[in-house]
Order: sequence, then C-alpha cells, then structure tokens
Amino acid sequence: MNKKNTFLSKKHLFYLLSLFLIVGHIHQLQAFSFFQDTGVQAGNTYDEYKGIVVDQQSNDVLVSATVSLNGTNISTITNAEGEFLLKVPKNSSSTNITVSFLGYKDKIVSLSSLKGNKTKIELTATITELTAVNIDPRDPEALIKAVMKKRGTNYQNDNTIMTAFYRETIKRRRKYVSLSEAVVDVYKKPYSSDKNDVIKLYKARKSADYKRLDTLTLKLQGGPSSTLFIDVMKNPDLLFTEDILKIYDFTFGNSTNINDRYIYVLDFKQKPYIKDLYYYGKLYIDSETLALTKAEFSLNLEDREEASKLFVRKKPSRAKVYPTVATYNMNYREKNGKWYYGYGKIDLVFKVNWKKKLFNSTYKLNIEMAVTDWKKNPDNENLKFKDRLKSSVVISDEASGFSDPEFWGEYNVIEPEKSIESAIKKIKKQLRKLN
Repeated sequence: MNKKNTFLSKKHLFYLLSLFLIVGHIHQLQAFSFFQDTGVQAGNTYDEYKGIVVDQQSNDVLVSATVSLNGTNISTITNAEGEFLLKVPKNSSSTNITVSFLGYKDKIVSLSSLKGNKTKIELTATITELTAVNIDPRDPEALIKAVMKKRGTNYQNDNTIMTAFYRETIKRRRKYVSLSEAVVDVYKKPYSSDKNDVIKLYKARKSADYKRLDTLTLKLQGGPSSTLFIDVMKNPDLLFTEDILKIYDFTFGNSTNINDRYIYVLDFKQKPYIKDLYYYGKLYIDSETLALTKAEFSLNLEDREEASKLFVRKKPSRAKVYPTVATYNMNYREKNGKWYYGYGKIDLVFKVNWKKKLFNSTYKLNIEMAVTDWKKNPDNENLKFKDRLKSSVVISDEASGFSDPEFWGEYNVIEPEKSIESAIKKIKKQLRKLN
C-alpha cells in the first residue's frame, strides 16, 4: 500500500476524531457557574408549527426526517420521538411544507393543518421492485469511482452561509448529565474547493449535573467542527482516499428510494488482512445523478488500546477508558439539482473502569448538527480569525447556561426530547434548593 496515501488517510481519521473525550476530576462548586441567564429575547416575528412524523402502517416514529418550508431554504429535523417544531417568518409567502425520509414518499402538508396541537403526519413506505442484482450491471468499485468523478457537478459549488443548530449530550447510563446547545453560522466553501469550512458561534447554552458524573467531567473537544469533518464529499480523504479500493471491500445491499427515485446501497468494510482502524457501513447513492445522498458508518473498535488512544485526551491514572461504539451519520439535501450538507450526527459510547471498583460506568455521548437555513455568499464573505470557532473548542466552555424558552427566538432548533426537558428542569430545581 502507498505509504503516503495511508498516512493521509490516517491523518484525516485523526482529524475527524478530534472529537476527544477529556476525563478529569472536578470540584462540586463548578456546578453553580453553569446556570447564568443570558436574557436573549426576540420579537415575535414568526409562527410556530408542531407535528410528529410516523410510518403510516406501523405508526412507528421516524427519527431525523426532514421538514422543509417549500420555496425556501428553511428546514428542521424530527427528534428521537419523531416530533418537530418549525418556525416560519410571518412575512413568508409559503403555505406548505414537505416532509421527507429515506425509503418513504415525500408528503406535502399545508401549514394551516399544523395549527394547535402536534399534528400526526403519516409517510408511506415506497416499494422497491428492483433487486441489488439488476440495479446496476457494473461492479460496486466502478460505482464509487463514478460518484467521486461527479462530485464537482452534483454538489454545491457556491460559497454559502448556513445557519445550523447544534446539540451535544452526555448520558451516564440512562440519565442525562450534560447538555449543550448552540446556533452557529457555517461559512461553507464549494465542494470542489480544498479550503476548510469555518464556523461562528452565535448563541449557546448549557446545563450539567455534576453529581451524576461520578466525580468525573467528560468534555467533547471539537464541537460543531466535528460534524463538518464527517462531510465525506467535502472531505473525501476521510473515506475516499486513493487507496480506497485497497482498503475496503464493497458489495451491493438492498436498494431503497427517495420519493420514487432509486437509491443504490453499497455496503463496505475494511479488508480482513488490514489491521489498522478503519470504517464499515453503508453508502446511499442516487441512481440518476450518482450523488451520495447519505452515509452511515462506524469505526472498527476491535483494538481497544488503539481506539482509546484516538479518543481519550487525558484521564486519571487509576481509570481505564475505552470506546465501545463510534458511529457517524451524514445526510445531504437536494435543491435545484444540487446537493448540500443537511445533517450530521456522531454517537459515541465509552466505558470507564476504575481500579478497585466492582462496577464500571458507561457514558453515551451524542452530537448532532442540522442546517436550518442557508443563503449563497457570492462575495465570498469570510470570518476574521478572531471570530472563528476553533476546531479544538469545547463547546460547553463557550456557553453560559440554560435560559427562558424564548432564548432561540426565531431560530429553528431540533425539538428536545421529553427526557432532555426533564433533565433540564430537574437540574435547575436541584440548584434552586442548594441556593
């Protein structure tokens, strides 16, 4: 294998994994600094619409379904309970939304039908008649090459400024112990450009229950930058290195579709004789344009020691910390024949084993970022270095606390799960008692 290309691949792997786990001791008094009221308010220049998206037959909720305001770039994502909240400017002339989800037919819904309580929106699963055998007579390796060849024409080649909602959570067992949320501006470069995307932090808030952190504080280094790194079409060296065919085996999976458009599904995993840490997962490719529409992949964690070195920046000497899950999801959205970054999600699970302790601790870390609006940036407006969010940032250190429900104003966010809302209320109640 070409050593230069292997180094490049590992470099980008490490760059992605700049989402480090930082483990260290804390002092109890730190908890009080996490609940300052930011006092940010916004005028009521928007209307709110709520709903829940489910499968028509099973009534199961559909997680991470896209809800878009027709004729605009405004959108949001359903949460883990299938619920969404969409904020629409009062001066908007659009009267309909489109709800879409991989493997289902798009559904257009009038805004007027969403007034009042959360409206149930039922999506119908599409039936794919073709099989993986006769979808594409070419071999899967040729398909991968074609995807990369059409990268310049399939994806946004304009400078854009995107507004995005970011959330990171940490759970100890089943309880939320840390929550951070932010609205950021992403200065996105063309997909054909080698220049990195940059981020500006606009608003942020946080909450933490240190009593449940078991005398540890866990911090995610990387923040919103980490969800940009998994944009595999903007950062192709993460997966699509020159050595990709030497590293991975590709096979066709069962096909699916988006709104009656066939989607090829490619399964991939590292070759059995390669011992380094690489990925396995699925790639979803539009059959008409050969654009990658979605990527789901996980890191091979068989070598615990090596995996721990990638993730754990520092830890107490009497603790062993290693990852058990590292999964990544990247969704693209299409408008006017061009695809662009829509949603990124990273899920990590760590186990902490303490010396001379019978039971270990399990922590689940999740980060997600959804683009809720965007506009072209024809003048290539850029951020000054002092205004850029560093890729090494710990977002919880940049936030000030949870405030009133109107904190986000007119900005679209991902509707919080009931368990997240309960965690926030419980922590705030505990602090009131302590004060």
